[in-house]
Amino acid sequence: MQRELDATITFSDEQGMLLDTATEFFRAKSPSAAVRAQLETPAGFEQAVWDEMVGLGWSGLAVPAEYGGSGLSLAEAVTITEPIGRHLCAVPFLSTQLFVQGLLAGGSEAQKSDYLGRIASGAIGTVALLEASGDWDLTRASCDAVITDGVVHLSGVKTLVTDAATAELLLISVRCAGAPALVVVEKAQLSAPSLRREIVIDETQRSYRVDLDGITVPAAALISGAAALGALAAIRNGALLLVSAAAAGGTAGVLNLMLEYLDTRKAFGRKIGSFQALKHTCADILIGLERARSHVYHAASLIAAGRNAEVALRMAKAEASDAFAFAADRAIQFHGGFGFTYECDAQLYLRRALWLQYAFGDAAHHRKHLADLLLPKAG
Repeated sequence: MQRELDATITFSDEQGMLLDTATEFFRAKSPSAAVRAQLETPAGFEQAVWDEMVGLGWSGLAVPAEYGGSGLSLAEAVTITEPIGRHLCAVPFLSTQLFVQGLLAGGSEAQKSDYLGRIASGAIGTVALLEASGDWDLTRASCDAVITDGVVHLSGVKTLVTDAATAELLLISVRCAGAPALVVVEKAQLSAPSLRREIVIDETQRSYRVDLDGITVPAAALISGAAALGALAAIRNGALLLVSAAAAGGTAGVLNLMLEYLDTRKAFGRKIGSFQALKHTCADILIGLERARSHVYHAASLIAAGRNAEVALRMAKAEASDAFAFAADRAIQFHGGFGFTYECDAQLYLRRALWLQYAFGDAAHHRKHLADLLLPKAG
């Protein structure tokens, strides 16, 4: 465990180039006006932007070359996710990468060859893991999968499934013969009534309730046994890393928004950015941002090296989500009365911060697990 905590953070030239390219890309493609325009659209994102990302090889970034992808890792995916969060872009990149991680860890060769090749070509994927209980332990699914004559019969309801309406492929957690399992469901196998849009705090997200009752898929679409447990662990690790990266990016974005306002708004004949109390808060936010980014890239370095990253991932999630929520809350306050209006972009960041804060476990949840991992047991 100590070796994990002492690991050096690595950041390759390739990661640096990807980060620079992605930062410029999302700065140009996802200004505030574009984000707001997509709030009223069914998909929630601009298809042309996703198509450009596919053309750049980003959808298949972590897909091995033998399946048509770029053959990179989640460490490189972080460099795309961070500017996505910074500019509040709603493209289904994170959902798709979690689908990829699940298939890579637990999918059969036939499943990888079919599904991952489609992802690399631009198909959108997502994962359906949560249920009404809100349990963050991904192995505790209560939706059922029953195999009869080579056909898997599904039942139950999944909730908070992001990008479900636009995804061609869904990786769904279930219980099969009393054990955790996963099943790949294609969009064509879902009926229109199976999907119901949910109202969530972040209006840039498209979240759905997915009713599995009556849905059947071939047995070849099932992932069970040790492969399923490995896939669920990989999805959890990927989610913690990428959600933390998005939160760190969001903190940078909202800090930039605050600084622009502080350098414009005047009170008592001075720019309010000259007031010491506001400077101190901005310094606190910057420290939180740098701390969060350090944790994110530490965890990414461990994953890229094939090492145990559970402690680093949980620390990154706790730090990054708290830092973003604090920064976004202060942005509302700094903007005064205007900050509480829908027209102020600070509320867009606060909504995203609150969404990410609870995605795959909040800070209290991960600190509880960190206590178990790091502190000696009494007695």
